[in-house]
Amino acid sequence: MTTSAVQLELQPRELMGKKVGRLRRAGIIPVHLYGPGIESRALQCAARQLIPILAAAGASSPISVSIEGEQGSHLAFAREIQWDPTRDTVLHVDLLAADVSRTVTAQVNIVFVGEAPGAVRTGGNISQLLFSIDVSALPLDMPAQAEVDLAVMTSDDSIIRAGDIPLPSEVSLLTDPEEMVARIDVPRGAIGVEAEEEEAKEEAEAEAEE
Repeated sequence: MTTSAVQLELQPRELMGKKVGRLRRAGIIPVHLYGPGIESRALQCAARQLIPILAAAGASSPISVSIEGEQGSHLAFAREIQWDPTRDTVLHVDLLAADVSRTVTAQVNIVFVGEAPGAVRTGGNISQLLFSIDVSALPLDMPAQAEVDLAVMTSDDSIIRAGDIPLPSEVSLLTDPEEMVARIDVPRGAIGVEAEEEEAKEEAEAEAEE
């Protein structure tokens, strides 16, 4: 699924270096906008406005960035978010401006949907081994997430690899397609019980035909 860019307005920043501590205490986050073909800019934004935008966009969805008092906008991706480990607050954000006509790379989160028949039948659990994949696409074609339908896991030995994840034709997978995404962990003894039940069922059907 491709997402449209979310909108974000930033303000020019005058305080630099150690002085940005004043901004943070006032609930304002320093932002650095950079990228090919544009001048690197020191900007800022209120935390209450910026944090929901970052949460909505993640690392793979584009952000349409405008600057207060200036014309036009830039399409950008969140490339680095610095957190205060003690307060769990955002200290600084780097936004990478992108050319809409040039491909970019991003990590896209893997999201499971549906149920795995092979797990339901055996009482097993889905073990997720990979949580994101690397892909390349034009900025506006970048998927917000990669959905994996667990319905394809029909037996207890079913596995899903990165190459099995359906992607739009305009999106290229960069992760090793053989990398395992999910498998079914079956409780000890469940397979033996299932085999016995299947054998008993076959015997009953054979007797009914006689």
